[in-house]
Amino acid sequence: MNIELEELTRRFGRNEAVAGVNLRAGPGVFGLLGPNGAGKTTLLRMMATVVSPSSGRMRLFGRDPVGYAQRKEIRRRLGYLPQNLCYYPAFTVLEFIEYFALLKEMPSSRVPAAVAAAVERVDLGGKARAKLRTLSGGMLRRVGIAQAIVNDPGLLLLDEPTAGLDPEQRVQFRALLRDLGQRASVVVSTHLVEDVGAACTEVALMNQGKIIFRGTPDELTARGIRNGTGDAPLERGYTAVLAEARA
Repeated sequence: MNIELEELTRRFGRNEAVAGVNLRAGPGVFGLLGPNGAGKTTLLRMMATVVSPSSGRMRLFGRDPVGYAQRKEIRRRLGYLPQNLCYYPAFTVLEFIEYFALLKEMPSSRVPAAVAAAVERVDLGGKARAKLRTLSGGMLRRVGIAQAIVNDPGLLLLDEPTAGLDPEQRVQFRALLRDLGQRASVVVSTHLVEDVGAACTEVALMNQGKIIFRGTPDELTARGIRNGTGDAPLERGYTAVLAEARA
């Protein structure tokens, strides 16, 4: 298993952002849904080793990130796109992605080809030498995806990856997710349930720091047959499960 979480909790003062999450996952595309403030971003930040759990146990690739050497090895095999990506405006697309490849300690001989492949996979070949400050919001999001996949990660964590992408780009991105999920564990946090339905093999729904549903997109859809609200079947399943949890 690439992901093993046991009673994982994260507190910020009196606020319990993640409350005893249990999760095991191997290769595949795993969708993480939930309302604002549900704990999705905090959960991804813990799996990305950006913040430490307050309690519980986490193992990634069978390693415990508490130890420095193990945490460093996890980060070499990890790809992470945060909700708000910081970047250097004067860098070109190629320079920025190369910078992240070096941070992940990729062998220098592999870096040029890996960077070029990542740029092509997000369809930015025509902008490879453009300065980041000249790019649109959607293009910057695709640069963020490229830096996350440049090291061909075994665990890929994406927080709202399709924000700013147009419909055609979102379709291309879903195809990329399905391809990556054949050999890696991909966790996608999103508010767009249609992306989950199109790309994810499993889905979890969070509310108030807890996972209140886990299953396939079809199983989530089935939960909304009788009393869900929304314009699409998966939306109705989403709203039905949330309503049950809040009742």
